[in-house]
Amino acid sequence: MTTNKLTHYAWLSLATAVATISLKVAAYWLTGSVGLLSDALESGVNLVTAVSTIIFLNIARQPPDEEHAYGHTKAEYLSSGGTGLLILGAAVAIVYSAVQRWLNPAPLEQLSWGLLISAVAAVVNFVVARVLLRAGRAHRSASLVGEGHHLMSDVWTSVGVLVGVALVWLTGWPWLDSLVALLAAAQISWAGLALVREAGQGLMDAALPAEELAQAVAVLERYTAEHGIYYHALRTRQAGANRFLSVHLQMPGAWSVQRGHTVAEEIETELRTAVPALSVFTHMEPLEDPRSWADMEL
Repeated sequence: MTTNKLTHYAWLSLATAVATISLKVAAYWLTGSVGLLSDALESGVNLVTAVSTIIFLNIARQPPDEEHAYGHTKAEYLSSGGTGLLILGAAVAIVYSAVQRWLNPAPLEQLSWGLLISAVAAVVNFVVARVLLRAGRAHRSASLVGEGHHLMSDVWTSVGVLVGVALVWLTGWPWLDSLVALLAAAQISWAGLALVREAGQGLMDAALPAEELAQAVAVLERYTAEHGIYYHALRTRQAGANRFLSVHLQMPGAWSVQRGHTVAEEIETELRTAVPALSVFTHMEPLEDPRSWADMEL
């Protein structure tokens, strides 16, 4: 799937954010619940991050150029990291509102309508979050995965808020409204920190996920067993949907350049088959030359 098609999912997220903000603001306006206000604030972040996702997906789709020979796919990490920071900002705003309401309690009104409207918004978010997560994982899009996680955190926040506000309705204890808002802030803070950490790992050239690295190593080990060659200096990194691998292949010095090149090409082809979107860089060395082992620390 092209990045252009992935932006369709981002537009879906944008439309969802507009719809759920409208619903949640209406719920808050009807009830005066600070818990429902916290839910609406997080949906406001959804709107900003949806716009951010569209922008950075369009940047990521740009082809390599002289200044960015490996492409622009790391732009997606800026989107997911920014989403995480905005989630943390929303959590701070929620805590502030909850503390203010705790110190200055106020009765809640029309809770039945507020709960119904908020529940509809939660269902919409859940459906769209599942769609985004499925598409993001299938196509290794950090932006869509980040946006999907954000919407899913919004769903769980909404569920917690709904339960809390329902308890206020049943018990008549207004302080529960502030408590629920504080718990919601803690929950979304965890999600925000996870996104910031994931984006940081991507920008710092983190290695391939363990399962993908294992698939690449399996290919190399098979050639070691079948052809009597060795490998070392295996290095990997990921940039958005793209993967990169470099490795030194140590081959018998008696082999012709053509034979060594043929085996190297076979290895590269199988590595690209095992790990989609993988760029492979190999370096051939004579097995018997002591200098071939000098860079083992790489």
